[in-house]
Amino acid sequence: MRDRFDAALARFIDRQDPAWPDGAPRGALDSLRRFVLAGGKRIRPTFCYWGWRGGGGDDCPQIVEAAAALELFHAFALIHDDIIDGSDRRRGQPSMHRSFATVHSQHSWRGDSLAFGRNTALLCGDLCAAWAEQMFHECGLPPRQIHQGYAAFALMRTEVIAGQYLDLVSGVGDGSVASALTVIRMKSARYTVTRPLQIGAWLAGAPRALTAAFADFGDPLGDAFQLRDDVLGVFGDPDVTGKSVLDDLREGKPTVMMALARSAATRAQAARLAALFGNPSLDAAGAEELRAIIVETGALDQIEQMIRVRADTALTVLSSAPLAPAVRQALTDLATAAVNRAT
Repeated sequence: MRDRFDAALARFIDRQDPAWPDGAPRGALDSLRRFVLAGGKRIRPTFCYWGWRGGGGDDCPQIVEAAAALELFHAFALIHDDIIDGSDRRRGQPSMHRSFATVHSQHSWRGDSLAFGRNTALLCGDLCAAWAEQMFHECGLPPRQIHQGYAAFALMRTEVIAGQYLDLVSGVGDGSVASALTVIRMKSARYTVTRPLQIGAWLAGAPRALTAAFADFGDPLGDAFQLRDDVLGVFGDPDVTGKSVLDDLREGKPTVMMALARSAATRAQAARLAALFGNPSLDAAGAEELRAIIVETGALDQIEQMIRVRADTALTVLSSAPLAPAVRQALTDLATAAVNRAT
């Protein structure tokens, strides 16, 4: 499936080349092509595809095109998220805003290279969002079906942006476990699993009972996926994840894991958390101390338990969902891979 999605994305981006305005530098277009095609798990398009198959749709090029459009939306979200978080790396390479800042510096252009990088990356993210809409609507399915699926697409888009705003608010809020769980459900979990499944199902004209079952399956699985992502952001291998284990800690990202650590910390541990977590100058030694506190407070074990419970809940729902055996097996395999991963 990944090869099919990548081929569809490459064709779509290459079709935009003749429309690129004369005289406009091609750096943004070339950088976007590399960014979109250079990596990623393609998990959202894959869930969309199997949502379609679960809804009774046959394998066809049109659903591959429609599902691949979600990867362009994901690129928009990643680029903007890296700007907001100040992340230096993505998928083992410099993040988009860092890459453009380097271009500015290498050419000795006037002005602030960091501002140029942020502003250019912001425009690239906007273009990915626009392209996602275009690719979805040009997928080749009948207009009536596209209209049905677009209702879920629009809902997903609103939830992601609202979730990102909520993430910013929570960063200056109480830092509670409940608040962090709400953020991951809105910002990441639903747009990773639930909405892609429902987009595919609605494109196929599936009954409401199936789209409801997809929500019952997708919400806990999406939560488990994001909880695993937060663990990897602190304990993962950067050579495998492609992202620094310092970013989330330097940013003071209000994750469930950190909320649990704070709530169980001793007075001495709480003082060290306050001094180290969210410190933009945090070094490797400080990060190691933070990881030790997370383990000592039991926060890591609690997160692993939360992941297991949510994954089991999702699989229980899946076992009784009105799906063909092949679709159920594919979604079971996807669910297992989503929570038992190193990237």
